[in-house]
Amino acid sequence: MKFHLIIIRGHIMRIGILGVGMIGKTLVQKLSAAGHNVKAANSRGPESIDPDVFSRGGRGVTSAEAVKDVDVVIVSVNPRSFGQIAPLIKSLPPETVVIDTFNYYPAREGDGKIEALESGQVESVWVSEVLGRPLVKAWNTIIFQSFATRGVPAGTPGRIALPVAGDNEHDRRVAMALVEDTGFDAFDAGVLADSWRQQPGAPAYCTNLTLEELPGALAAAEKERLPKRRDIVWQAIAERTSNEMTSITEDYIIRLQRAVFM
Repeated sequence: MKFHLIIIRGHIMRIGILGVGMIGKTLVQKLSAAGHNVKAANSRGPESIDPDVFSRGGRGVTSAEAVKDVDVVIVSVNPRSFGQIAPLIKSLPPETVVIDTFNYYPAREGDGKIEALESGQVESVWVSEVLGRPLVKAWNTIIFQSFATRGVPAGTPGRIALPVAGDNEHDRRVAMALVEDTGFDAFDAGVLADSWRQQPGAPAYCTNLTLEELPGALAAAEKERLPKRRDIVWQAIAERTSNEMTSITEDYIIRLQRAVFM
């Protein structure tokens, strides 16, 4: 039986994070700073994690330890690691909330082409099948620079909003509460099958929209156009970064994605 106290804002949660890349690192720091009990792991062991990850709290552990005795597990790894963590995720108690931050880029090292996704399956639905567990999709629609620096208190004008999708309403509300704790407005984006509306290439994807702007952007998404738009932006950024003399800024990425996706 699920307990409902966990959905109340301000309740301290026990959180395990798998993956400490740029998004995972910021999740550790923001959720620790919000008062949650955070453990984090990567595939190489806790001794390999940069101590800076825990500058605001939390601790490094093994992957098995990260998912033990927690209320929430956040998966922020590339597909190469899914097979390694799948047994851990499948063994979790049914009341544990699992949150997925994955975005698919076939040209990115670590992804490669995934046939099911190339055929149009919704990304987090596929992840749910691979990991053998219902998921909530969150924190996938913000680039790491914005995630690290643009979080502000609730009620701040212009606060960025992030969509949260999942089939279980309780789990979705838990994820929304945590999104709020990281400094962003959370928007209930409905079931996981509709989370293609927040995938790369969609108007809501990494365009830093407010809570007033986000619903319209989600509604305007056209599924069949997402892969081409995603790849156009990937190629533009790759071309720009191939020149060592050319810097790429957060502002450039946001403007580019708004121009192509919206």
